[in-house]
Amino acid sequence: MRAVWLKEFGGPDNLLTGQAPEPVAGPGEVLIDVTFANITFVETQLRSGRTGPFRPELPVIPGNGVGGVVLAAGEGAGGELIGQRVVTSRNGSGGYAERVVVPASAPFGVPDAVPLDEAVALLADGRTATALIRAAGVREGDRVLIEAAAGGVGSLLVQLAHNAGATVVAVAGGPGKVSLAEELGADHAIDYSWSDWPGRVRAAVGAVDVVFDGVGGQTGATSFRLLERGGRFFSYGLASGAWAPVSEEDAADRGVRLHRGPLGTPEELRECTESVLAEAAAGHVKPVIGQRFRLEQAAEAHRAIESRATLGKTLLVV
Repeated sequence: MRAVWLKEFGGPDNLLTGQAPEPVAGPGEVLIDVTFANITFVETQLRSGRTGPFRPELPVIPGNGVGGVVLAAGEGAGGELIGQRVVTSRNGSGGYAERVVVPASAPFGVPDAVPLDEAVALLADGRTATALIRAAGVREGDRVLIEAAAGGVGSLLVQLAHNAGATVVAVAGGPGKVSLAEELGADHAIDYSWSDWPGRVRAAVGAVDVVFDGVGGQTGATSFRLLERGGRFFSYGLASGAWAPVSEEDAADRGVRLHRGPLGTPEELRECTESVLAEAAAGHVKPVIGQRFRLEQAAEAHRAIESRATLGKTLLVV
């Protein structure tokens, strides 16, 4: 079968399309014919080798989230999944391929009302966004600042916070991304390439009650200073390359709840995925799929993500 290999850490051109052994479903496993593979910013870091102790052993087929149709089931797996549309994770590798094998307990059935590409786009980002909204306890009347609001997670956070009745302040880079955030339901959308963007946030809503920091670095630090005393600061990403330089002491001085790290147990996170798929089926949330690339264009997809030129989710079409 066709697959994308990473044999040396480095730039996007190190992603090379080639052949891989055909996977076979073993006991308790199912074989999935992959239609779409999800790409995340973290995968660009893994490819570059900049992830420290989390660097995979090479050679490796990158990719985690996939969606497709179940082709076969191994002994003891049961045949009820065969022919169903599903999405699933691959524990961090193996997703950029035509077929994958996973434990039969891993896949999520895709509701009839949800297109398969949208389900793949919701698999990781929808789980994260839902878990963040729940962990932060976003409620009606909250003023919520969302960084990278036109990205995969950010675009979903805008919708979910809006649905919860919050006043949504979306910050994003560039007029196209700002316009998208407005379309998704942001009450205020601000371009953080403007030097005075923090002042514009204060002019719009005063201080904020919740910050969802997906950028880190100086942007995250600036967002922290926009928080009301007693607010909530949730760091979930470091698109800038570093976590926001906000210490436990800084947070304690202002009574801010500071959260970095896991957003729930595996069981709770699984329920978050099921919840966001149900929300999509009901028409309450819709992922933004900004760009698609063929499997053999994986390098181009990584380049697009690293250039910060993408909107919403990036998918590989297998």
